[in-house]
Amino acid sequence: MTAGDAPIRVCLIGAGRAGRVHANSIAWRIPGARLTAVVESVAETRSKAVADFGIGRAFADVDAALGWGQFDAVVITTPTFTHRDLAVAAAKAGKHVFVEKPMALSLAECDDMIASADKSGVVLQIGFMRRFDPEFSAAKARIAAGEIGRPMLIKSLTHGPGLPPPWARDAKLSNGMLAEVNSHDWDAVRWLMGADPARVMAEIANFKGKERGVEDPGFYDTALVSIRFADGGLGSITGVCPCDYGYDARVEIVGDKGIMQIGDIKGQAVTVVTDRETGLREPVYRTWPERFAWGYILEMEHFIDCIRTDRPPSVTGNDGRWAVASVLAATRSFQEERPVKLTEVMD
Repeated sequence: MTAGDAPIRVCLIGAGRAGRVHANSIAWRIPGARLTAVVESVAETRSKAVADFGIGRAFADVDAALGWGQFDAVVITTPTFTHRDLAVAAAKAGKHVFVEKPMALSLAECDDMIASADKSGVVLQIGFMRRFDPEFSAAKARIAAGEIGRPMLIKSLTHGPGLPPPWARDAKLSNGMLAEVNSHDWDAVRWLMGADPARVMAEIANFKGKERGVEDPGFYDTALVSIRFADGGLGSITGVCPCDYGYDARVEIVGDKGIMQIGDIKGQAVTVVTDRETGLREPVYRTWPERFAWGYILEMEHFIDCIRTDRPPSVTGNDGRWAVASVLAATRSFQEERPVKLTEVMD
């Protein structure tokens, strides 16, 4: 733990798309943090991160970085199948851990990560940035205040414009699109409903994979999930990737006193009309960093503040574990063509 007003020193593990989003927050948006080091196996990506964010030390592997050790925390943005080993190694070295979603591939891996953080007394926060997005956090507060009454039904969607990265198309390495694309939905519906999922039924389809050259067996680009929550509430999650039209993340909650909608397909409050035939034209969000820009900044600010004040994060390893369990249950559902109880994968 860094004492006093000294900045929290952070080592970024993975300097790809998500890594650069977090690097931007740490380097330029959070005065109490300092981006001290980066771990990246690809030399060109590593050099670019050093140049763009003014990082002092760069390493090709995590063992070298932990051997140097002049930092307080790590931010892990590497592929899902690497999360367990990286998080456990960092926690054992006494480093606080922020890990991007999905938390891991299995519940056993989640349990290892949670146990290592607990044993070392370090913070473990999962990257569910929607909880920190101003619109989502305001909605949660208004639901908690009873504005729409008891939540009865929730519908959440995430549609991404492009194909997932090559490794994520292999279900053995990623748990498929329901994990890679829809992890935020799994966490958001549980958080907003205030109840754990109890049973899921999933359907999948592959409309665009073949024409895009995806040969991975089991790949799907479209998913629909029905959920029953432990308190009797109902829900649904849809995923499409690639959808091509833009980045789309919205939620609707129906309570016994009213309805609440979070998010908008429009990316800006700008409308253009050029002629009667074309009609109205409105911009959409193009990417996830654009849609959730403030969510990413505020979740990292929360992580740094938890380290400084020695308090647990609001998004814990257990939250990440629930999302992984939900994905595993939904995967079993479409594989076996039946509803699956969460107890079947959690016991």
